[in-house]
Amino acid sequence: MSVVLEAKHINKYFRKPVLFHVLKDINFQIKKGEFVSIMGKSGCGKSTLLYILSTMDTDYEGQLLLNDNLITGQTRDHLSFIRNKHIGFVFQFHYLLSEFSVLENVMLPAKKLAEKTHEEIEFDAYQKLKMLNIEHLAKKRASRVSGGEKQRVAIARALINNPSIIMGDEPTGNLDSHNAENVFNIFKQLSDEKGLSLLIVTHDEDFANKTDRIIQMGDGEIIV
Repeated sequence: MSVVLEAKHINKYFRKPVLFHVLKDINFQIKKGEFVSIMGKSGCGKSTLLYILSTMDTDYEGQLLLNDNLITGQTRDHLSFIRNKHIGFVFQFHYLLSEFSVLENVMLPAKKLAEKTHEEIEFDAYQKLKMLNIEHLAKKRASRVSGGEKQRVAIARALINNPSIIMGDEPTGNLDSHNAENVFNIFKQLSDEKGLSLLIVTHDEDFANKTDRIIQMGDGEIIV
């Protein structure tokens, strides 16, 4: 099974107001199609780690590889390209543009990548909505759909460039149990049927216990 994401000896320090060792020698791999959750108390370094893994934070020691390519030390522009093409994000808050339609929101990352025509992107976006059973919302303004639907739109947007991995920061944190279960089932299906890798930071034990593997963190280290 090929390795999609690998962290090697990742260390992170906050230097102000005093030197603080936030992440301590983090090592792990995520394989293709693997659905992994990260758990740990608030302040243990989960979100800091996710920022590094998602290439947003480049101020760390160690190495990060995506699809066997070293991405540590790449230029800001190249990292932006990698992030847009290979990594899909789903946050606790959906970050949809409320004045845009659902379809337009899903199209945005593909328009930024600019590898396809407008027509192709529109077609792809519609297919992603269809996959998540929300194609009937395509023309609706994003502000007009429910919370659970908004999170599905956010997932469709994360999928538009057919990324290698989806990263989530508490993607079910704002949802009731019914919608949280829906989101889990969507992720599970993407992992099982599309071979997509997922790395999800969560506080939800029910969610985490159903994933393939839990990375347990404490005080900046991986405990299990």
